[in-house]
Amino acid sequence: MNELYHLLVRTEREEELHRRAWRLAEQFAARAAHYDERAEFPFANFALLKEAGFLSLTVPAEYGGGGASLYELVLVQETLAQGDGATALSLGWHLSIVMRLYLLRRWPEAVLIRLASEITERHVLINSAHSERATGSPARGGKPETTAVFRHGRWVLRGRKTFASLAPALDYVLISATMEDGRVGEFLVPMSASGIRIEPTWNTLGMRATRSDDLVLEEVEVDQEALVETLGEANEATPAQGWLLHVPACYLGIAIAARNEALRFAQTYQPNTLSQPIASTPEVQRKIAEMEWRLVHARHFLYSIADLWDRYPDKRHEMKEELATAKFIATNTALEVVDWAMRIVGGQSLYADSPLGRYYRDVRAGLHNPPADDLTIAWLAKRALAGSRTRAKDDA
Repeated sequence: MNELYHLLVRTEREEELHRRAWRLAEQFAARAAHYDERAEFPFANFALLKEAGFLSLTVPAEYGGGGASLYELVLVQETLAQGDGATALSLGWHLSIVMRLYLLRRWPEAVLIRLASEITERHVLINSAHSERATGSPARGGKPETTAVFRHGRWVLRGRKTFASLAPALDYVLISATMEDGRVGEFLVPMSASGIRIEPTWNTLGMRATRSDDLVLEEVEVDQEALVETLGEANEATPAQGWLLHVPACYLGIAIAARNEALRFAQTYQPNTLSQPIASTPEVQRKIAEMEWRLVHARHFLYSIADLWDRYPDKRHEMKEELATAKFIATNTALEVVDWAMRIVGGQSLYADSPLGRYYRDVRAGLHNPPADDLTIAWLAKRALAGSRTRAKDDA
């Protein structure tokens, strides 16, 4: 087992999940550059994920799924991302939505049973599409301009969604839309529905293979039962969303891949000015240590927060700031670790055939996944100030 996982893999089940994920990651790594260069969705990778049963990882055991904990989701995501960050992030959106649905149980039970069966038996893929150009991230409370009108016993959806990751491979998409009474509804829409189409807008520097294209909805008619949840006046996120730890886990996995590439280079590259590879020099060892302490810090904090979420369900509603901080630390650490890896490799890290260029571009995307750094900072400051005012009032 990789030395980075020695302390964090605690049980036989976790060890088996790590082993299975690592076998897949090795296969993903062999074609990651291909998908990145062409900005193609990694269908071959998802065929392997389906065959290995990973799409039902977060479906509860009582519904026939893997019943993964948040800790196990973090472990799997971090491992898979070492092979291909775009594949891991794409899978993570599916797995996290499934985890959210069955933790909150806000949907009709019949729908949950049917969806679980389709995921476990047919390996269907689901993702949400809430972002819009005018509203930005749903985490900021913007009301969708996509509309839902009830007409002749069916819902009719019109609008455009951005950042729809996995778009070419989705079976279902969750669409947020403003209804006629001003409330925001969430609709479960099959991608086979007439009037929904993918517009290939995803031409980015990083995470190119997620194919997070636009979805255009033109008079999309769905059954009355497609309205699975009413979100209220604004499409506000649940205060504490533990399932979103799949995001920082993915970016730390990319950072670990960069670290491993830098170690490989340092232990094999020997210029004619040295009698040993550059790993023997104090300066390179110092740079290696800079990567190591950052990874130890970020990874242990991330896994400890996931463990707290799993062990203390009654405390989850208080964990919004801890969850956001874990993401803040992990994504910013990933940026720093990739930078140190490139400093170790030097100018050769700039060659197009070096994976470090892809890692460098991919980790930048972490800054734009929810929650954004400025929201995390604001939440931490507000909680600290509120706590200080409460203490001052109690002392008065």
